[in-house]
Amino acid sequence: MRLSIIIITYNGLGFLTRCLASLRTFIDDPSCEVIIIDNYSTDGTLSFLKENYPQLQLILNSENRGVAAARNQGIAVAKGEKLLLLDNDTEATAEAINAMSNYLDTHPDVGLCACRLVDKEGIAQDSCKPYPGLMIKVRNVMGIGNKMRYTPNSQGIIEPVYVIGACQMFWRKVVDKVGMLDEHIFYGPEDADWCIRIKHEGWKTHCLNNYTIIHDYRRSTRRSPFSKLGRMHIKALLYFYWKHKRLF
Repeated sequence: MRLSIIIITYNGLGFLTRCLASLRTFIDDPSCEVIIIDNYSTDGTLSFLKENYPQLQLILNSENRGVAAARNQGIAVAKGEKLLLLDNDTEATAEAINAMSNYLDTHPDVGLCACRLVDKEGIAQDSCKPYPGLMIKVRNVMGIGNKMRYTPNSQGIIEPVYVIGACQMFWRKVVDKVGMLDEHIFYGPEDADWCIRIKHEGWKTHCLNNYTIIHDYRRSTRRSPFSKLGRMHIKALLYFYWKHKRLF
């Protein structure tokens, strides 16, 4: 199997409908597979998938298991030599996905790559991130934002500390070496932890800024940092700082 595309969803049927429509080329390709992990949606997602995409591999959870645990379920059953994690609120193109795959083939020092993410209006998102230190998180909550920006080199390549988990492609051998996503992190910063661990094993993380995927970019914790999900995010951050022995 050439490529496994792994998507988790939770009450996001409208997003998922557009996401899967954008992946039709890969859904119809026998060398690829698309795996959906549903975190106990109640919005008709299951009926939609059974009616419109019966060929997809579907994992149903009896509760919302969070991001890392659900993605690990997909990673565990994936058969591809490369794996692509996509958020359900993305709309991909064959050009971008194939570019990431080809880039991994030609850059053995790169364990994970991504591409530029833009919103519906084509405005680029800040998806290439520095270490998610405490002051950066405080500025985000206050609405000040992160002033650090990465500039692509002459080939359109960015090498950040990490890329957000909305779009990450990596080799199966990376999982075999690094291990699964850290399930102590229910929601964020599992993507930062993952990229940092990959770097510690000797691989680089690159973003291909010349290729684009649409990302609707829902941020529940930014809208309500002291909601239940927001509190879980804060708990995950504290665990992350303890794990990496670094606060800033």
